[in-house]
Amino acid sequence: MISALASVAVAAAPAQRTIVVLGDSLSAGYGIKIQQGWVNLLAQQLASEGYGYRVVNASVSGETTQGGLARLPHALETHKPAVVVVELGGNDGLRGLPLAASQENLGRIIELSRAAKARVLLVGMIIPPNYGPRYGQEFRDMFAALAARYQIAFLPFLLDKVALRPEWMQADGIHANPAGQPQMLENVWPKLKPLLVAPGKPAS
Repeated sequence: MISALASVAVAAAPAQRTIVVLGDSLSAGYGIKIQQGWVNLLAQQLASEGYGYRVVNASVSGETTQGGLARLPHALETHKPAVVVVELGGNDGLRGLPLAASQENLGRIIELSRAAKARVLLVGMIIPPNYGPRYGQEFRDMFAALAARYQIAFLPFLLDKVALRPEWMQADGIHANPAGQPQMLENVWPKLKPLLVAPGKPAS
């Protein structure tokens, strides 16, 4: 009887909502302990503020937009996320890949996520001027154009207020160290929060 009641209680409990972070090394915790990364800090903040979300970090160091697009259908099917945070493109830019292909891949990621009923936050990036100012500007503009086209939440630069502080960056000058991770979360949170169901409120 007790077992049956427990089963009913579990069945009646609302399913926990999920946030999937589809990113590269900046979200995968490259060069630091995974628990120090901004994605894990996000999970801690959501729990401390009473949000009914779990966070799945589907980020892979070295990932490109093409790789992320290939992995996305499995992530959507497995986790059925309410929100997808797309933090990809940096490796495309660092490799000088054709931006038309990168933009198409990101567009498909957004479309597939929305088709799966997930809200999307697109996280932009700025790259070093290795391939010239024109490529760098077009790369940066690509994210803004996608956000405008799909009318989705948009953070222009994940490393804002971090990249220019050497004490918050790793020796490679690309990845933040543990000291920079809280600021990365501070950058993400104002863009992510409006996509979430407030604590104690049912999903619409």
